[in-house]
Amino acid sequence: MSEKKDDLRLSRRDFLKLTGGTVAVGGAALSGWGLTELIVDEGPVKSWHKSVCRYCGTGCGVMLGMNKDKLVRVRGDQEAHNKGVICIKGSMLDKVMKSPERLKTPKIKKNGKFVEASWDEAMSLMTKKFKEAMAESGPTSVGFYGSGQLLIEESYTANKLFKAGLGSNNVDGNPRLCMASAAVGYTQTFGKDEPPGAYVDIDHAETFFLIGSNAYECHPPLWERIMLRKKADKNVKIIVVDPRKTKTAEHADIYVPVLPGKDMLLINSMCCVIAELDLMDMDFVQKHVNFNDGKNKMSLEEYKEFLKDYRPEKVADELGITPRLIREVAYQFAASKATMSLWTMGINQRVQGVFLNNTLNSLHLITGQICRPGATPLSLTGQSNACGGVRDTGSLAHLLPNGRLIAKEQHRREMEKLWKVPEGTIAPKPGRHALAMFDGMVTGDVKAALIMCTNPAQSLPNNRYYREGMEKAFLVVSEIFADTETAKYADILLPAALYIEKEGVYGQTERRYQLIEKLREPVGEARSDFDILVDFANRMGKGDLISYKTSAECWDEYRTISKASKYNFYGITRERLKKERGIQWPCPTVDHPGTVRRYIPGDPFVPQGKDVYFYGKPDGKAVVFARPYKAGKEDVSAERPLFLTTGRVISQWHTGTMTFRVPELKHSAGPGRFVFHPQDAGLHDLKKGDKIEVDSSRGKMQGIVDVSEHETPGVVFAAFYDAKFMVNNVVSDDHDPISKEPDYKVTAISVRKLS
Repeated sequence: MSEKKDDLRLSRRDFLKLTGGTVAVGGAALSGWGLTELIVDEGPVKSWHKSVCRYCGTGCGVMLGMNKDKLVRVRGDQEAHNKGVICIKGSMLDKVMKSPERLKTPKIKKNGKFVEASWDEAMSLMTKKFKEAMAESGPTSVGFYGSGQLLIEESYTANKLFKAGLGSNNVDGNPRLCMASAAVGYTQTFGKDEPPGAYVDIDHAETFFLIGSNAYECHPPLWERIMLRKKADKNVKIIVVDPRKTKTAEHADIYVPVLPGKDMLLINSMCCVIAELDLMDMDFVQKHVNFNDGKNKMSLEEYKEFLKDYRPEKVADELGITPRLIREVAYQFAASKATMSLWTMGINQRVQGVFLNNTLNSLHLITGQICRPGATPLSLTGQSNACGGVRDTGSLAHLLPNGRLIAKEQHRREMEKLWKVPEGTIAPKPGRHALAMFDGMVTGDVKAALIMCTNPAQSLPNNRYYREGMEKAFLVVSEIFADTETAKYADILLPAALYIEKEGVYGQTERRYQLIEKLREPVGEARSDFDILVDFANRMGKGDLISYKTSAECWDEYRTISKASKYNFYGITRERLKKERGIQWPCPTVDHPGTVRRYIPGDPFVPQGKDVYFYGKPDGKAVVFARPYKAGKEDVSAERPLFLTTGRVISQWHTGTMTFRVPELKHSAGPGRFVFHPQDAGLHDLKKGDKIEVDSSRGKMQGIVDVSEHETPGVVFAAFYDAKFMVNNVVSDDHDPISKEPDYKVTAISVRKLS
């Protein structure tokens, strides 16, 4: 930073006031990100280190300014994919590292209260309880609930220990709640999980189709890149599909305010229009696409016949928009030189989440808007390492590493051989997914569980019900703070190392793996989750299985195992990660540059002479699914006339465990509240600050009213970052039958004003 910039002493609180808590996404989005450099420094920088942001799945590269063992400044990394752009949350990572509220010693609950314990006492008790549960009720009585925030080496170790060591496939985590439908959608369509494209496609797209994504607030650096692309080319158009008129929607060239839960009608109707207007790319379709009704192959003509039920004139009223708008959006999508779709929880967290993901991919396949610069379907991820740490490592109840399925005998045998365990070691039945695991605690079938780096007592839907189970089961919780909602239910609390107090790899949305290096020692007696897992493995008698002792040794084992898959990243060595700003897999050799776009020449698995080859499928062809719309159980009625939908705000992240402790970010967001459109507020005689009771099929809760024209009549919005505002108490836990991902976006409610 120059001396001139160092003299500009603007406080963080003043900075937030200037930007309205949105940092740079509006005006500053078109003037660069340099404004964040005005934030006051926390002390002189002695050394700079490249790293990765701790928060969302964007995986922004950051530069960390250290003064001995103190993190004193954070800025965006100009050499990383985000080109120096970071959001306000990332710019304040140092505040979380300095928190005086950190958990520093192990604690054991005795007579309902926590008392300090030694590591040996805590780990010995944990081992004893897990062994007792397994001896009495078998391996399925124990489980691991992880996170898209754990390092790859940590999730990989937990997955290997529980599935190949303890014999329990009850390994799941909070990524089940946010991206399971995207993972299944990609796998069904292409035969392999993870996006075919990358962020660099933003720089080439002519049309952006954002659906179920408030990128302005939830992925600000990507939104910045979209806005810069639009500024550079007057032909660029942004389409936003969202029941809420978010900040993202305000910038749209075409805004499509569909009613909640009806997106499937829109996407099928767009496919119908594309077929009617002969906008299909028939050359691409004939060479690279198969059609399927979900059970059997079908012909192109049969697919077109299926689409006729979704003509705009038939579905527009139920969607709440006009047929003309549907046709306009469909034409823009298909006729554009390059269309890029971006979506996240608004699509994934739905009872038809997998079908929605299938059909979004189908839009690209039938129009040929795929496998070239700017043309790609790209699902955005909510958590920093959900892709690399959970999807890729197979750390979900139905998965094994690198795209393998527990239910497939061949895949189990492959992993048993790679993990060097006897044939038949891995149980053939998938374990309990997230909701089923906590339901098992309610019923008493799951007796002991290890929870790491996540806060399910606040994040699960229909929360009161699942917290009943947390009361019953023996819970070991590895946490950085002792006062989270989940920590309160723990029988053992283990102090966890945070961020740069440990080393490991993060993998984000675009298949990019990046290294976080250890820059300071953990506070107090805290340990990395990796060290906790290795210790637990030894105490459970599985030291031969978990034979590596360092994160680097674990990484070498995992990248070697990847050679036996289409995820091959053997070439992504620790040495390369220390030097390079991340590398995208596949990357089979140490001299391979990494793969930006899959399924085309340059991808090491595409045969020579093929222009496009979807190698996840036996015949190299992707699948277009004819997926029917099915109405969900939650719908408005005279009894419950409003929809409740949940999400994030720009200055807070997930359950606020970290960001709500930062005074400036807390001040910017304010307390949790129910946000109404002025029309609904008027109809219910409500004004800002009123106290109300919200009633859903899952229960009741009280909260404070806010009013905003960014909402849509009939839709009430609430974020879930405030533990004193437990909106997930009333959110439906209906879930997709295939991905098991809950529907946080569509809950029918009634409201009652309290005196």
